[in-house]
This record gives sequence, structure tokens and C-alpha cells, in this order.
Amino acid sequence: MTDEQIKSLARNKIAMLIDGDNAQAGLLSQMLVEAGRHGQVTVRRIYGDWTTNNMNSWKDTLNFHAFQPIQQFRYTIGKNATDSAMIIDAMDILHTSVVDGFCLVSSDSDYTRLATRIRETGIFVMGIGEKKTPKPFVNACDVFVYTENLVTAKKQTAQQSSQKSGAKKKDETDPVPLLTQAFEMAVQQDGWASLANMGNALYQLDPAFDPRTYGHKQLSKMISKFKDSFEVRSQEMDGYTLFFVKTRE
Repeated sequence: MTDEQIKSLARNKIAMLIDGDNAQAGLLSQMLVEAGRHGQVTVRRIYGDWTTNNMNSWKDTLNFHAFQPIQQFRYTIGKNATDSAMIIDAMDILHTSVVDGFCLVSSDSDYTRLATRIRETGIFVMGIGEKKTPKPFVNACDVFVYTENLVTAKKQTAQQSSQKSGAKKKDETDPVPLLTQAFEMAVQQDGWASLANMGNALYQLDPAFDPRTYGHKQLSKMISKFKDSFEVRSQEMDGYTLFFVKTRE
């Protein structure tokens, strides 16, 4: 992969819009990783009636990942009121041309026409929802990811981290889980991720990320330290040294 290809990937901008009534707060990190595979998530919004108790689970995680909560009162009991607000916002964002793609998070068929309308403009659209999501919504997206697969991936990542740490307790300063998420966002079909793309992904996940926090001046040297988790190789290309990363099984 050339420098120009790497830079073009970094420039793609994604709007991630979440129907808070039809999504799981505990999977927000994994959903952000999935959307981040296709570009930088610049617009981050979650819709719901924040006066109700069922939205409480979102509050801590949305602040951590810098998502904007959008209030939509529920005027009719038992009716999801967030769809109209989310659809209106999506069309506004579409016409301002500030993003190159959309990620719609919901299992509700009400977003089928929205996904179709976005695709008609030639803009990339992905969906994230449960396996119960109606097929028309799934097929209206360029890519659709089932949350059940994200739950499985989350468990596998946790088990791998636990195994590699042995009997040690994982503390909050351990960067391996964050590095693993960034790798998952940047990995290509051959199983390798460019270090440049991993760097972009890290700043999406944590804008305060800095290798110096962990005692290293460069990201390549920091990742090389975790030999049990990652493999690093270099490649000379057009006078530049490019680094690539792969996770160890």
C-alpha cells in the first residue's frame, strides 16, 4: 500500500447515527470499530428520549466516545419516535456533503428507505443491527454487520487478552486492548494493517492517545514491545520505510 493510498483512506469521513432505542450501549466500542474500518467517524450522534430510564445505559459510554445525544420525546406510548429525527438529520447531513458515507445503527425496518435514498446518491451506507433486522433494510445497505457477531468478537478479544496476561490483572493503563481495536479497524484482507492506518484508528478511539504515555517516542517501537500480541514488519517503498502490523494467534 502506497502513502497516497494510506492518505486517501484516512480522508474518508463517516456519519454514525444510532437509534438508541434499538441498539446496545455495551457494544458501542465494537460498533465504532466496524464503522472505522471504512473511514474516520466524524459525525457521532445517538437518538432517543433521554428522559426515560432505558436510555441511562448510554450515558457513560457516549460521553467517553464523544457522541452527541439527540433528544426526541416519545409522544405515543410504545411507538419509537427516534426514527423521524434520525432520518431528518441524515438527510440534512447528506445534502451538506460533509461526509463520504453513513453508518446507521438500528434493527428497525423504518430505515430501509433512508438507506436506499443514501445509496441512490452514490454515497456508501452501512448498517449495524441484530439478526432479527428485516431483510429489506439489510439489503438496502452496502455493508451490514450483525451485532451478534460483535458480541462474539468482544468475548474472543477479552479471552485472548486474559490468556496473554496470564495470572496478571489487566489494569486501566494496559494499551493492548486499545491497540487491538485499532488493528481491527485498520486490518486488510491479507491480515496485515499499515501502521499509519492504525495510528489514525487510535486517534479515533482515543484522541488523547500518545505513545509517550507508555514510555515510547514512536508508535512502531511501542507496538514492537508487545511481541506476544503483535508482529511488526517493515517495507521500503519509494524511499520511505512503511511499517505493517499483524496480531499473533
